[in-house]
Amino acid sequence: MDLKDQLKNLFPEHVEEKTISENNDQPNIWIQDDPIICKYEKRKGKPITILEGYNGAQEDFKILAKEIKTTLSVGGSFKNEKIIIQGDYRDKIMEILEDKGFKVKRVGG
Repeated sequence: MDLKDQLKNLFPEHVEEKTISENNDQPNIWIQDDPIICKYEKRKGKPITILEGYNGAQEDFKILAKEIKTTLSVGGSFKNEKIIIQGDYRDKIMEILEDKGFKVKRVGG
């Protein structure tokens, strides 16, 4: 007897709700017409990738920053309407954004 069966025995009148899987649980992020600029810089001798040029809601851009950081397993931040990712991940970030439907323009190198 697994856990679901035990819970059904304890709560017979409970109706199980369908849960949304993590893959389909993407928030609705506003896709823009202008490309997001993906550029590379070095600060204090360390490489960083900067994303800027998003003109949607600031909360959507923060959600996008979190998704990129968790997907790549890297650190980063969101400051002054820019996403700053630690390391040179331009190619991978551009793939992620293009899969989501964004237009991305690579700048610098």
